[in-house]
Formats: sequence, structure tokens, C-alpha cells
Amino acid sequence: MTAASGQYETTLMAEMGKTDAPTLFQVNGPVGLANWKDYCYDLTGSAILGDLTNESFALKEGGATLGVAYVVESYGLIVNKTLLDKAGYSIDDIKSFADLKKVAEDITARSGELGFAAFSSAGMDGSSDWRFKTHLANLPIYYEYKADGIGSTDAIKGTYLDQYRAIWDLYINNSTCKPAELSAKTGDDSRNEFLAGEAVFFQNGSWEYGNLVGEGKFTDDDLAMIPIYIGGENEATQGLCTGTENYWCVNKEADPADIQATLDFIYWCVSSEEGAAAMANEMGFVIPFKNAVESPNLFVKQDVAMTEAGLIPVSWNFPTMPSEEWKNGVGSALTVYAADQTDANWEAVVSAFVDGWASEYAMLQG
Repeated sequence: MTAASGQYETTLMAEMGKTDAPTLFQVNGPVGLANWKDYCYDLTGSAILGDLTNESFALKEGGATLGVAYVVESYGLIVNKTLLDKAGYSIDDIKSFADLKKVAEDITARSGELGFAAFSSAGMDGSSDWRFKTHLANLPIYYEYKADGIGSTDAIKGTYLDQYRAIWDLYINNSTCKPAELSAKTGDDSRNEFLAGEAVFFQNGSWEYGNLVGEGKFTDDDLAMIPIYIGGENEATQGLCTGTENYWCVNKEADPADIQATLDFIYWCVSSEEGAAAMANEMGFVIPFKNAVESPNLFVKQDVAMTEAGLIPVSWNFPTMPSEEWKNGVGSALTVYAADQTDANWEAVVSAFVDGWASEYAMLQG
């Protein structure tokens, strides 16, 4: 069963109440697991865990392994290299936030003669806002966690929210549309602008590759993915944002025979020649298992190359965000600020980020 966009949790709750409840479901990390841990079969000793390439892809609670990651993805700034070249730059010219700002603002200053903008629209419609209230918001969280030597917190400090403002300002003021129009812009709008050659940069992930290449679209030679620079420490060593929030869980309330059949199925998906090939070629997934088939995805290959060159991937910390309500609060505040970029409106973003985080975690903890 496929849930509608943004409705997975609601759909799962409805399905789990039925007599023929799913035997396999997913959670998005530690926060998602908190709602479902009582339903999760302990995968300790299962065949699929033995094939993981890195134990960090097992989702644990106490001594039990309650979930296993089934796809690793990367996101960053997708670049139209052809347009960037027309503007007089290459991706080698962008190694920091200062570089990105210089290039983007120069493109904006010459957009009339160039015929394109720096960024596709940072749409805040529900089909697009996750890119900014979740994926972009990961960057200040990542740098704060890194500075404090932690992997989660119930009280975010907002140490890097000035940098979050700087990158958001860059996106919305050097775009294909006026900032006040962003509330109605969709994910399709942003992609279509990029496909039409209206923008050089498009924040998205490796999952977007199949929508960008092919007949009448781009070739691999046209595209690249670069890190999202916000002005954090040691940006020269920063790689793409690489991780997962997709973990398979097996319903321990299911019939024992169905539990075993489910364990056999997910192991087949990642270990058999046919299953692993389907995961890579038909679904476009990079799986963290020993029998993984090399992905044809350009952005995946670039992530591997960056990591091999010594760049440090930015970890996915948004599974530690306290709730969807928190994300929605940040998204609403970002949208208001985009339309009227005052310090007071940015303070509302800071409050949604910091105070909202604390209050949502307090609710989680009862």
C-alpha cells in the first residue's frame, strides 16, 4: 500500500488497527520509532542484519534492533553546468558559501542578459516545503551537533541559525520568482523551471535523477551535484548530505509464519541478484548491503567520488527533529519571512526552530 504524500503516518495508524495489518512498514528514524517500537520485531540475529555494510544503518532501542535502513540517499545543489558555464563559472569555482553567494548574486545582476536565474523557486507549497523546513534545516542542526559532539538533543540552541538565514536569503532573493510568490510554488514548478533552463541551481536529491535525464532532458554531462554551503566551519571539507530516514520494521504482532515470510522477502530484496538489481536499477536505490548493485545514478557516483576524495558527508540529523508539527511551524515562519524579510519575522523563525523544538520534545517525553 502506498500512502499519499505526507500521509504515511496517518495511513499506517489506520492500517495497523485492522485485522490484516501490514507485516512490513517503515519508520523515519528515532523519533518515528518512538511511536511504533511496541510493534517492532527484534531483528537481532536475522540474515538481513548480517549483510549490512555498516552497523550504523541498524536502528536500535536498548539491546534490540527494531529497524534496518534500506536506502541511502544524498542531496545538495543540483547544478546545470551548461548554464553555469554561460555565466562564466564552473563548479570548481564554488567551494564555500562565500563563493556560492558571489556566483548567485552575479547571475542575478546579469539575469536580463543571461536569460536565467541562479536558483529555481524555493516553493513552500506542501509538495516542496520539505526541501527547506527539513532538508535545508538539517544543515544548522548538523553543525550544532558537530560543535557540541552530540547526535540528538531535546533542546536545540540555534547556534547556526544566522547561517540558515543567509542561505535562505540567497535562495529567495536570487530566484526565478519574487519571494512573496513562494507560498504557492510547488515541487513541480521548481523542477520544471530547472528542466526548462530557467535556473542554474536546484536543491534536491539523488532521488530526482530519473526526472532530470532522458530523452528531451539532460545528459550526465550537463549536471552535477555540489554541497549546500551555509558558512559552517571547514567548508572546504564538506561533502553532500548523505544518509537515510527510511527503515524497514517487521510487525511483531503478525502471525509467526508471516513474520518469517517478511524476513525472507526483505533479505531477498537486498541479497539476491534479482532483488538487488531491482533495488538499484528499477527503484534507483543505493542499498547499504554487501550485495548492492552499483547505481547508474550520476549523483550517487559523485557522492562516492567526493567521499573517496576525503570530503566529509553531512549526516542526516533530521530524523531527530521532534515532529511534523515542528517542521510545519518552521515552514510557516519561513514563508512569512520570505514575503517580508524583517528581523522581527526572522525572530519568529528562530522561535519556531528553538522554542518549538523544546516544546515538541517536552510533549514527546510526556
